[in-house]
Amino acid sequence: MRSDFDHELEERLVRYAAIDSQSDENSLTSPSTDIQLNMSRLLVEELTAMGAADVHLTDYGVVLATVPATVTGAPVMGWCAHVDTAPQFNATGVKPVVHRGYNGGDITFADAPELKLSPENAPYLREKQGEDIITASGTTLLGGDDKAGVAIIMTAARHLLENPEVPHGDIRLAFTPDEEIGRGVHERLPADFACDFAYTFDGSKPGEVEYETFSADGAVVRVTGVSAHPGWAKDKMVNALHLASKIIMTLPHVTMTPETTQGTEGFIHASTIKGGSSEAEIKFIIRDFEREGLAEKGDLLRKVCDTVQASEPRARITCEITPQYRNMRYWLENDMTPVKLAHDAVRAAGMEPLSVPIRGGTDGSRLTEMGVPCPNIFTGMQEIHGPLEWISVQDMAKSLQVALELAKRAAA
Repeated sequence: MRSDFDHELEERLVRYAAIDSQSDENSLTSPSTDIQLNMSRLLVEELTAMGAADVHLTDYGVVLATVPATVTGAPVMGWCAHVDTAPQFNATGVKPVVHRGYNGGDITFADAPELKLSPENAPYLREKQGEDIITASGTTLLGGDDKAGVAIIMTAARHLLENPEVPHGDIRLAFTPDEEIGRGVHERLPADFACDFAYTFDGSKPGEVEYETFSADGAVVRVTGVSAHPGWAKDKMVNALHLASKIIMTLPHVTMTPETTQGTEGFIHASTIKGGSSEAEIKFIIRDFEREGLAEKGDLLRKVCDTVQASEPRARITCEITPQYRNMRYWLENDMTPVKLAHDAVRAAGMEPLSVPIRGGTDGSRLTEMGVPCPNIFTGMQEIHGPLEWISVQDMAKSLQVALELAKRAAA
């Protein structure tokens, strides 16, 4: 059954998803890509038109706004979503497709006939018969991560602004860039967000309220070999690519990689390698739910680099590990009030809350670490970061109902 909000949620997601806003981890600017600002400027225009207060785009690329309170004395709550799409797959020229009244069978893609989305490769799809499913056309991701979150927050904000009889405190809105590359939370954002607690709308299945994430580090390993003409390289050349490959192959493969782990197991993931025989660079992401496990995996990577370095003293191998974010549980477990409020809101919206550790992170991880408690709420997004990405409009509507319940309950 379609809710009163389904049409608006569908229209917003289709419109937002068609805007190219991919982030770039190799860029040094903030935001990392100018195209993200196309989404940001559109949101500024829409927020201004719907009557939101304090609407502005910061110099670090975050859209901020306020839905003014209709009651006094309530805490200030924040809602957050990110405008960028993942760099892992093509996100240029997204063509959203609405499969209205899904019939329970295979979903095919106009621009990639060989692709098939079905209950066999996406089991949750079995539960969505009769609902309205949005996908891309087969050659791009959809970008529901996290433009579904953007659409949900924007629809909820519009509804509250047009219905001042609904009791709620000030609700601060933040739409961030660069979440997908771990740079969504600028050091000035917690103060500029100016809320007592917040929620990211960046989760998956209905009912999910997530307050435990990976802790994350990034690592860059650089290998400098010895260059020589290959025709006269005997006993002279030291091939950096060979040493880089040796580092990767020395690390665990049967365990401790993304494809061999699940649940609360962490990993070391070689995400990119580039270079040539003279110089090579490998980028890793390191993940674990506990600080100790994260440190152990970093130490293992360093030891492997040291071992390969010792095997070829003519080369130079460096390993630089940089903190990214930490498990939000470390702070939220000291005061579970925002989590309890979200659980109550989910129940009021007719679902049973589900809290499981996220094998990933959100802007909420950094916000929580920086003093703004920020659990994560579901949006309905599925099969993200690839061409089979899909979302149910009706699942988005469930998330919207949770947002409205949060607004009312925070003011009670």
